[in-house]
Amino acid sequence: MEKVTPAGEAAEELEVRDAVSAPDAEGRARRVTRRFPLFTRDTARPEGGGRAAGGDAPAPARQWPMLAVLSLVGVGLLVTALDAFRIGTLLIGVALVGGAVLRFVLPGVGMLAVRSRFTDIATYGVLGLAIVMLALMVQPDPWLEIPFLKDTLHFTVDT
Repeated sequence: MEKVTPAGEAAEELEVRDAVSAPDAEGRARRVTRRFPLFTRDTARPEGGGRAAGGDAPAPARQWPMLAVLSLVGVGLLVTALDAFRIGTLLIGVALVGGAVLRFVLPGVGMLAVRSRFTDIATYGVLGLAIVMLALMVQPDPWLEIPFLKDTLHFTVDT
């Protein structure tokens, strides 16, 4: 069976042999590896990057996971600006950890999906936990004291 290309030329229909065959430069089907190509021609939507709510929902409702995380970060920044540094940074860290949990639990998280699911969870989780830990250890009167950190500081700095 012949198809006509936009240039008006006749083109042969490709026969796909299996799930890992693709057309080569001449248009013939050939077996390819599962490795990523050297040069990409387009980008794929990240896994879970679909809408978090149906298309008939209003725009903010479709992106509720991202809005929830951004809202909590905004509240944290506001609280930090109002001179409650520890509580504000804790809220920011909790928002990122919450984003990691949402990315893990929900199949579609809208614009909260940036890369692959694993990369998003690892990035949001590690950064969120680091911010929470630093907020708990901030001076004066830290809520969390890790003994070996003080010993490490005294060992590395000679006075």
